[in-house]
Amino acid sequence: MSRSVSVIITDDLDGSENAETISFGFRGVAYEVDLGKKNQAKLERALAPFIGAGRKAPAASRRRAAGRAGGSSVDRTAVRSWAKAAGLRVSERGRISADVMRQYEEASN
Repeated sequence: MSRSVSVIITDDLDGSENAETISFGFRGVAYEVDLGKKNQAKLERALAPFIGAGRKAPAASRRRAAGRAGGSSVDRTAVRSWAKAAGLRVSERGRISADVMRQYEEASN
């Protein structure tokens, strides 16, 4: 028996069909929203003056805006020391988990 599955993406604002996912960032946070043609046009009109006056961010900034935990500016030795003092498991070398990084950033703010 064969099975066919269809995925219909609907507009997150008005529920209309044939939407597509639009990504954008604001204040260092990346967002995605599914929008149909009408709402895409509204978003583009609203952002046009800011896009026109703005400049594209370097690739590293866009990655951080997309939610990458811990950029190169984070002192990983300090993170490891903090995590150990907080009773969290963290390796002596290598990658620090996103959860530990998130907790460190929350504690630092």
